[in-house]
Amino acid sequence: MANHDFAVVILAAGKGTRLKSNLAKVLHRAGGRTLVEQVVHACMGLKTRGIHVVVGHQGEQVAALVTPLGAKTVLQQLQRGTGHALLVARRALAGAKCVLVLPGDAPLVRTETLAELMRAHRDGTAAATILSAMLGNPAGYGRVIRRTDGTVSAIVEQTQLAQNQRDINEVNSSIYCFDLQKLWPAMARLKPENAHRELYLTDAIALLAQGNQTVLARVAPDANEILGCNTREELAEVDRTFRRRAAEKLMAAGVSIQFPETVVIDSEVIAGTDTIIEANVQLLGRTKIGANCTIRTGSVISDCMLGDNVIVKPYSVLHASRVAAGAQIGPFAHLREAADLHENSRVGNFVEVKKSTIGKGVKAMHLSYLGDAKIGDDSNIGAGTITCNYDGVNKNPTIIGRKVFIGSDTALVAPVRVGDGAYVGAGSVVTENVPADALAIARGKQVNKAGWARARRREMAVKLAARPKRISKKTKASRHKNKSR
Repeated sequence: MANHDFAVVILAAGKGTRLKSNLAKVLHRAGGRTLVEQVVHACMGLKTRGIHVVVGHQGEQVAALVTPLGAKTVLQQLQRGTGHALLVARRALAGAKCVLVLPGDAPLVRTETLAELMRAHRDGTAAATILSAMLGNPAGYGRVIRRTDGTVSAIVEQTQLAQNQRDINEVNSSIYCFDLQKLWPAMARLKPENAHRELYLTDAIALLAQGNQTVLARVAPDANEILGCNTREELAEVDRTFRRRAAEKLMAAGVSIQFPETVVIDSEVIAGTDTIIEANVQLLGRTKIGANCTIRTGSVISDCMLGDNVIVKPYSVLHASRVAAGAQIGPFAHLREAADLHENSRVGNFVEVKKSTIGKGVKAMHLSYLGDAKIGDDSNIGAGTITCNYDGVNKNPTIIGRKVFIGSDTALVAPVRVGDGAYVGAGSVVTENVPADALAIARGKQVNKAGWARARRREMAVKLAARPKRISKKTKASRHKNKSR
């Protein structure tokens, strides 16, 4: 029986009240994705016949995330427990011989662990196989009760443990494989005999065991894989685990990370060998960084592509941008969406770039805004340059040619073109196209008035001398005291 005989069901209908949130539990994020996305990604590599996500609370939002990943959704209109959720998905499982069932809030489980669980289920010809874990402190978890031959007789919740079961530290992960032909008869016998009046899959495990069906348990290699996210504290711990995994993966691939405990790295981030990541850096989304790069302290990079030998100086922010080999950014630079920096370009202190192409060797080093612009190779953009791209209705382009020199404090009022090799004088407001190799000066004529400042100072001194002298409060008080005597 190969994996194509398995279907996957992810239980993601609940609200998650202990998180004290208006957001459904599975829509909270850890490791750069929502919890349900992490679980779906773990299942995608199993190559089963299909992934089905049972949705309920905020189901449309959940569906919008998992459908692009190839998963299908099943609506659980009334949430009446895990057993009821699987029954709701029964029609979607037609044609499958086995099912892998996972909660949508167990994002740390690995594909390899799930594949091994499925293999153990096949090899053991079991009716059910449980993924369990050994915890030093199992409080709050249901315990896996084994017979002397190692098979499972039941899962007992914390509150129902007998005295001789309290030392058991093998716990239930709520991740199971079932033989569907054996499962459905047991599911038909489920009864909501509990405080919540719900149908539980754990009760199906007990019914299978009582019917002399084989129930196995496979211990997860890493107990962290079964951690759920029932509280904000648990959510933070799961996120830390993802970040640690991501940092370890990069370091194993030849990346140096200073103070790994301070960085935030999403699961899909890639970086090349001999790249250095300094403290307090965030690498988010699907960011890809080349070899021999340096990402300096405090920088935040999300959904970007960086070539080899790129330097990002401290406290720069890059989003949805491309940076070619040898470019330098920052410090305190901001690349917004669709910024495209070509080879060996430099964007420096407090420069913001948005939807602009910065050509090879271009330098824009200080205090500039470059929006909706295209700047040709080897041009120099002086400090304080602004492309005035918004006219109140539309965004307009600025086109700057090759080897152009833009003087400091220039405003380029788009739409406007500056030809190859042109110069623009400092302080200009450019509203018309500048021909190639021309000098554009667009500023008021300077007028020097000889002696004006000296005359102004004399005038002010005369006015000051003519003012009535003000008597201080201290002097007034002193005079009043003398009169009293």
